[in-house]
Amino acid sequence: MESPTRGDALDLRILHALELDARASFSRIAAVLGVSDQTVARRFRRLRAEGGLRVVGVRCAASDEPFEHWLLRVRCAPEGATAIAEALAKRPDTAWVGLTSGGTEVTCTANVRNRGDADDLLLGKLPRTPHIVDIRAHQLLHRFYGGPSGWLHKSTALTAEETAALAPPPDSAPPGPRVITADDEPLVAAVERDGRVTYAELQSATGLSESAVRRRLARLTASGALYVDVEFDAGYFGFRNSSMLCVTAAPRALHAVGEALGADPEVAYAAATTGPSNLMAVVITRDSAHLYRYLSERLGGLDGVEHVESMPLLRRVKQLTYRQFRG
Repeated sequence: MESPTRGDALDLRILHALELDARASFSRIAAVLGVSDQTVARRFRRLRAEGGLRVVGVRCAASDEPFEHWLLRVRCAPEGATAIAEALAKRPDTAWVGLTSGGTEVTCTANVRNRGDADDLLLGKLPRTPHIVDIRAHQLLHRFYGGPSGWLHKSTALTAEETAALAPPPDSAPPGPRVITADDEPLVAAVERDGRVTYAELQSATGLSESAVRRRLARLTASGALYVDVEFDAGYFGFRNSSMLCVTAAPRALHAVGEALGADPEVAYAAATTGPSNLMAVVITRDSAHLYRYLSERLGGLDGVEHVESMPLLRRVKQLTYRQFRG
């Protein structure tokens, strides 16, 4: 009888399979992992109930549409931080929101279509919000890791042969421009709610034939305008420490340090930014001792690193899409 108190190796293998192809059938995953369809389905349901698993569609920020991508650090009075974080999480233009710095700072990423929208967020709505002490905004210039590439891509949960077998089949749809049109919106909205929504359900949501739905979804994913991602609680697997790092690298070493960060197994996201520091990363470690070893041995040993600010993540309010926090 399966009753572990937290996620085990098979759970991680299933999650890794879903990171490779979030819409893969349970039977396909089971065949590669050497277990039954029922086991995969049962584990999937338990991960949703206990491990924070969600599979959702995500509009790709790196599209042909004129997006700008920002990291916001909002210092607040402690009594206002949660309300500000949840207000930001409800906005459709925010992609990740968390509480750091002992609960006195809200950190979030925002995707805006133009500088006017950025000005409206940074100079209009936020400064009028009570309890805000200071706002620091950093434009994200280049992503080294993250987005469609999940954290478990770097793990050894699956072998190279299993990874190859579970990689999504090549799309027959031509890539085309990375744009979501008004006609695509009903389909995209359904996939945003549930990344494993069936084609029959998509047919009902859009009014299109099943073959048309398949073609349109294939076009969107082949172009990179939309991808299906997996969210889960790393703490369920013993990785209880999540931190954001703001790293200052010498300009000559910026790209090399960013590439090195992106390759580290602890790093879930890494990007170059504007501002006093020029790199930011989200790192996931088992505990504070693991974080210390990473900072002192790995990051501290990289040529060109001049300064590191580390901020433990107290609570993640939004990762892929907003889900109301229940205390």
